[in-house]
Amino acid sequence: MTDFQVLSQKLLKAAKDAGAQSADVLLVDGQSVSVDVRGGALEHAERSEGVDVGLRVLMGKKQACVSASDISDYTLEQMAQRAVAMANEAPEDAHIGLADPEQLATSWDVDALDLADMSEKPSSEAMQETAQEAEAAALGVKRVSKAQGASCGWSDTRIYLAATNGFEGGYRRTGFSTSCVAISGEGLEMERDYCGEGRAHWAHMPSAQEVGQLAGERAVAKFGSTKPPTGNYPVLFDERISSTLIGHLLAAINGTSIIRGSSWLKDALGEQVLPKGVNLLEDPMRPRTSGAKPFDAEGLPVSARNVINDGMLTGWTLDLASGRKLGMPSTSNASRSVGSPPSPSTGNLQLLGGTKSRDELIAEMGTGLLVTGLIGSTVSPTTGDYSRGANGFWVESGEIIRPVNECTIAGNLRDMLKGIVLGNDGREHLSRVIPSLLVERLTIAGA
Repeated sequence: MTDFQVLSQKLLKAAKDAGAQSADVLLVDGQSVSVDVRGGALEHAERSEGVDVGLRVLMGKKQACVSASDISDYTLEQMAQRAVAMANEAPEDAHIGLADPEQLATSWDVDALDLADMSEKPSSEAMQETAQEAEAAALGVKRVSKAQGASCGWSDTRIYLAATNGFEGGYRRTGFSTSCVAISGEGLEMERDYCGEGRAHWAHMPSAQEVGQLAGERAVAKFGSTKPPTGNYPVLFDERISSTLIGHLLAAINGTSIIRGSSWLKDALGEQVLPKGVNLLEDPMRPRTSGAKPFDAEGLPVSARNVINDGMLTGWTLDLASGRKLGMPSTSNASRSVGSPPSPSTGNLQLLGGTKSRDELIAEMGTGLLVTGLIGSTVSPTTGDYSRGANGFWVESGEIIRPVNECTIAGNLRDMLKGIVLGNDGREHLSRVIPSLLVERLTIAGA
């Protein structure tokens, strides 16, 4: 037995001895290192590591969660006793409960997911050099006035889940990142932009020079920004921020929102919510992505599903409890932290059906706004009314003519999404592969 197996069984036994009818344990063992540089010199370095333990106990239709970062026998006994006492005082919920044994995942192939880089981690010195190279590359871009800093980091996390229904399983994931922030102009005319890249494997990371140069080029491209005109125009959401639109859709089809009646899509099951020919695929088995997993947070097997098929909404995003409340099976979308019970959440997503490049979409929009950055958010969860601050570039006759900022875009998400035109520039390594999205017309408040 591994150390996590021993620890989880010890805590489950403590919960049973304290009077729990059933229980589950989530263990997270992680370490991370991050290095920040500014002006070519080390600004901040941080290393963290530790084990977090979460225990959920169920007493009939009552439950409680407790967590700790100490794994001594005394702490585990205290956790179990405290959790049982809390559960006895908790309100009843007729829909909570562990999965039935026949619902549980019984086999999976963690190696096929390729989530963990088993090679030696980069040293702090190598990470500092990477961040310095990124900053130097940004400063090397003509008209970049300064770099706000650059960072490099990695994390290594083990996750283990065990429950009194017989489930036990765990996996490991790693992550690496490099980022840089660049500034063009001076004083009140300064413009800021960034580039950040992350991968599961160090060898797959783009070079520091690529990251820094792109940050610099983006900052320079925004120099001289002015307000766009006010009116109704097409709006193209750049691939950098297009996932925010789909994020609003995902929030609206989350089972928790449906149960509360606080969703602008609560009556849309089986209806057209995206254009025909468009599919939204959730695939938790897509390798080397942050949303990949061999099972969900309740031990259920995971598989690919079309959340939206040919533009039609096929179902909600559910864990066991929300599924029971709605009279539907779980979609194996349970997610949780060590201090909370499971709740529904999506992971890897891919929006499919686009055939046009971003340049082709810009040409198609004619005159309008290309959005590359969003600020703030006013989105009604019940009506789908949408209003956000934006910046980007003004397009005329199918060509970018100038950078713009300090404007607001507004519309209704249901109308916006039904008429979107997809690009083909989604980045495959991301958990959410969402291409550039052209919305037929939004209200722009500018000059």
